Amino acid sequence: MSKSIIPLKTIEARIHLLRGQRVILDHDLAEIYGIKTRVLNQAVRRNKQKFPVDFMFQLTREETNTVLGSRSQTVTLKRGRNIKYRPYAFTEHGAIMPACRQAGQRIFSRAVGQCK
Repeated sequence: MSKSIIPLKTIEARIHLLRGQRVILDHDLAEIYGIKTRVLNQAVRRNKQKFPVDFMFQLTREETNTVLGSRSQTVTLKRGRNIKYRPYAFTEHGAIMPACRQAGQRIFSRAVGQCK
């Protein structure tokens, strides 16, 4: 099976500048990897040691509203049109960690050390 390569412009359009870092949001990263956002976030929660704080962080409500343009909380929520959970933002190094998920713990430790 061959997967098509995502054009660089498509990826660049998904990169945001938050807290002085270039990041990609969880739903964009999941789409790039061809998985559901909840699967990516579940993997992150189960493997916190593989995602140090300098590799990823969760957006504040204000950041979420700014980046995603959420509607007011006083409006009745409609399925798929409002933000229920604050997204995670992955730095350049954090974005490559899901690709390494099948490697052993020793490899992850080395990868984290080399990225830092």
